[in-house]
Amino acid sequence: MSDSFRQMLRALPDFPNDLPAFDPASAPSDPAELFRSWLDQALDLGVRQPHAFSLATADAGGNISSRMLILKGLDGDGWHFATSRASRKGLELSENPRAAMNFYWSEMGRQIRVSGAVVQLSEAASARDWAERPSADGSANPDWQLYAVQPREIEFWQADPGRRHIRHRYEL
Repeated sequence: MSDSFRQMLRALPDFPNDLPAFDPASAPSDPAELFRSWLDQALDLGVRQPHAFSLATADAGGNISSRMLILKGLDGDGWHFATSRASRKGLELSENPRAAMNFYWSEMGRQIRVSGAVVQLSEAASARDWAERPSADGSANPDWQLYAVQPREIEFWQADPGRRHIRHRYEL
């Protein structure tokens, strides 16, 4: 790597100076409640696509891949996302049903990591998700699957301009 490229990367700004405050001592006991609160704040600040997250999966051999998806729901079943069972991520999940999600909101200096087992939700829920997509055309897709990450760990991370970042972990 050239020194000029490295210097250019080091000179890029990290986070704005007016980051939101976060006191882990005041965090609710339910991580879903904290997520919804942070998501509401992101929406209020105009964060673009705050429901977008990176999903990391691995095949049976442990080869990792990641891609961006949209959160479809959050309830007692877990953190929902959908894809075709025939896609790369669908095939990886059939071999190794574990995943990690990462939401990142640079404007707020916040990220949320969610990792755990992945389960397939019902055929009816998957069909409903397919039908509710913005590009829905009334067709059916028998390969479409709604999944849920059932968290083992959730970490909320708040950046600090002084580099004293705050982490708050839930182990479930």
